[in-house]
Order: sequence, then C-alpha cells, then structure tokens
Amino acid sequence: MNPIPNPPLCTGEEPWLRLSRRECLNRLALGLGGIALAELLGRGVAHAAPAPVVGNVREPLHFPAKAKRIIYLFQSGGPSQLDLFDHKPLLNQRHGEQLPDAVRGSQRLTGMSGNQSSIPIAGSPFKFQQHGQSGAWMSELLPHTARVADELCIVRSMYTESINHGPGVTFMQTGSQIPGRPSFGSWLDYGLGSDNENLPSFVVLITKDKKGQPLMSHLWGSGFLPAKHQAVRFRSGGDPVLYLGNPAGVAPENRRLALDRLRELHEQQFAGTPDAEISARIANYEMAFAMQTSVPEVTNLKDEPESIFAEYGEEARQPGTFAANCLLARRLAERGVKFIQLYHQDWDHHGGLPGAIKRECQQTDRATAALITDLKRRGMLDDTLVVWGGEFGRTNYCQGLLKAGNFGRDHHPRCFTIWMAGGGVKPGLTFGETDEYGYNITKDPVHIHDLHATILHLFGIDHERLTYKFQGRRYRLTDVHGKVVKDVIA
Repeated sequence: MNPIPNPPLCTGEEPWLRLSRRECLNRLALGLGGIALAELLGRGVAHAAPAPVVGNVREPLHFPAKAKRIIYLFQSGGPSQLDLFDHKPLLNQRHGEQLPDAVRGSQRLTGMSGNQSSIPIAGSPFKFQQHGQSGAWMSELLPHTARVADELCIVRSMYTESINHGPGVTFMQTGSQIPGRPSFGSWLDYGLGSDNENLPSFVVLITKDKKGQPLMSHLWGSGFLPAKHQAVRFRSGGDPVLYLGNPAGVAPENRRLALDRLRELHEQQFAGTPDAEISARIANYEMAFAMQTSVPEVTNLKDEPESIFAEYGEEARQPGTFAANCLLARRLAERGVKFIQLYHQDWDHHGGLPGAIKRECQQTDRATAALITDLKRRGMLDDTLVVWGGEFGRTNYCQGLLKAGNFGRDHHPRCFTIWMAGGGVKPGLTFGETDEYGYNITKDPVHIHDLHATILHLFGIDHERLTYKFQGRRYRLTDVHGKVVKDVIA
C-alpha cells in the first residue's frame, strides 16, 4: 500500500495566510449567512416539513405486494358489532339482568353511562344466521353483505385504547389519538407514489347530509409529511373539487400558457439546484390542470349501464350518497387511485338503536355488497383491498333505561368487529373471538397498530421501515408498536 503523500508545506504566499483578523471574521460571517440562506430556500416556507431521509419505498418493495389499491369504507360513530356480526345468544337469555362485575372488571366507562346505578344486559333484537360455505354469522340487517360472506375476512377481535369519538377516529385514521400525524392514505402515498398522473393518489368521499360526529380534515391530512401527500376531497355538488375550473373568460390553452410561464419563473428561483418546496408547488399546479379534464370524466356516471344501478341501488344515481360514492370508488380504483377513503357517519347509537342501526344498514348494505361483487367481476378484487369498520364497538349493556323495543349502547373499546375483502386477505375467514358476553377478547386480539401493520404488509411495505424524520425523530404510522397478523393473509 502506498503511503499517503505529505501535504505541501506552506510558503507564506497563500492568500488565506495574508488575511487580517477582521477580514477573516467578515468572510466567515458571509459564509454562515450563505449557509442559512440556502437552508431557508431549501425549506421554501418556514413551516414546511424537512426533506425525507429514509422511508420512501417505491422501488424495490420490502415484500411482494398483494394489494395495489385500497377502498376504506369507514363507518364513523362505532357500529354495534353485537347487532351485526358478533352473535351472542347469552345476551338474549340474560336480557335485563345486571352485567356481572367479573365480566366488566376494572374497565372504565364513559361519562354517558358511568353514573348509571344500573347497567342491564341488552340482547340484540335482530335475528342472526350463518351464511355461505364459511358459516359466517351475520344479522338480518345485512342481507346483501351476507351474499358475499365467503369473500370476507371478518375480524371480531379488534381493540383500541380510545373511548371517545375524536381520539378514536383519529387513532384509526392516523395511528395516533392526537391530531397532527399523517393519515394512513398520506403514508401510503408517501411510500408508494401514484399510478395515475391525472388523478390524485389519495381521494376522500363523504356521504352527504349525514349527522353524527364531525369529520375534520386532519383525518385525511398529511401532517408533517409534504403537503402533496394529503387527500383531495371530492364533493357531491356540481363542482367535485373546489377552485378547479377556470374563471369565466379563461380558456384551457391560456391556462396552459400561464402555467408554463409560472414554471419558468419558479425554475429560475432555484437556478439549477432543485428546491423541494418549489418542485412540489409546480407538481400541484400540474395536477390541478390535469384534473380539470380527469375529474369531470371520472365523476360522470352516465356511461354506467342500467345493470350497475340495479346492483348498487337507485340512490347510486344521486351524487354524494353512500351508494354513489361506492360506485365512484370503483371508477377511481379502475383509474389507478391508490387510497380511496369513504366516510359514512351516524353510527353513534346511544339511544333508539333498533331503528337507527336499521336505517344505516339500509343506506350502506346493498352498495357495500355491490362493490365487492363489481370488483370481483372485473378481476380487480384480487389486488384491491376493501376495509369496512368504525373506530370502536358498542357495549353489551344498555345506556339509560332499557325499554321494550328501544335502547342504546355506549362506546366499547375492548372489542369490536371490522372486515376486509380482497387484496391478499383470506376469504371466508372469521378471525378472533370474544367471550360469551361480547365484552372481552378471548382469542387473537388485534390492535389498531396491528391492523395498520398488516395492511402495509399487503402493499409490500414493512411498517417498521416506512419512516419519516421530523423534529429529530423518525416517525411511522404504527409509532413503536404493531405486528403483522399473518393468519389473515392468504
């Protein structure tokens, strides 16, 4: 090995040796100022997130991907698993009796039923029956979903720490009970990017004219990830995306020329050195321009045959209904949108449950089953993951007075039910068990972090490796928790 050559000796003629102390300090100050300026320009704006260091897994994936896209049918408010999927005959046998202390244990109650002197057991007023070759138990409220029972992977052992709606919905959508973290769809967009240059990778659809707990934009926001990863909400009115159309008198070709000139001005700002914030702005302008054509095309359902409306229901003709959103979700999935989030509110039945839950099922059951059937017929179900569920479950006891034919159920985080279909999960499987009272999990518990880790795994992502550095710490969707539930993966 050759020795490292000695550096040349200083001759005393080098310019830096002739600097005075004052000149040296001046030049040092200018250098530090340049570094600071470069840092500020790199950020673009004061509150922009720093550039990612690790975590972007577009190529190669950590695992072979089974799912290419996800349609998440989120039922906001907490549907009662005891009246839909988790059949508990004992509750009907002991209807009106007090819940044994040994079953409840030290479980805290919400303020809505915590002061009750009596917590009587409430059996379900609805009949249950097994369906399909899988023998999945379902309520009479879900006749259409029952027809696709053999396509579903029903998880009856979900649990969470959240006992109220705000933290509960936020937890399910972002992996944290505290608002401000990136949403699930933003993480997926950050990790995998888009499959369509003319539509956003993450779209949100909300059933119109629904009551219940409010839905805030942080549920589909990008948090500390770059803003380009947040969802675009499609609305039910005549203008699905606000401010997308050109002002009166502005032709598309003029808008194209204006965007080209704006791009040139932006590119001059970083003078050969790409700037992340400015590049993101250019990309957003280009996406908005492309969406001027793609959004009206994808939201126009007039090219759908009559047989589709017969399948999804007549309400699918009305923009903003759950049925119309399910049909629109299929159209978005066909065009490469990766994460399609549907929200349907008003499952929070503290009182009047028998009538209220029946109404929600009538609004959602038919279209949900039609979506599964439609995807399968088009050969899309194998790589499209459909998820159905809320933020927590409901209690096996009555909130308030137990009246004949009318009662309510409080929030219950200790066990609830969700189901998945397609996208690499095992069809015709019922996973996890709860006790005979439907109060505690007795087999195969699945935490929200576990669910997120499993879904990411289906997309070919190791949840521990999809990270983003923010404020000195590497964050991930599953925080420092989560394990893949391999038993539900086909």
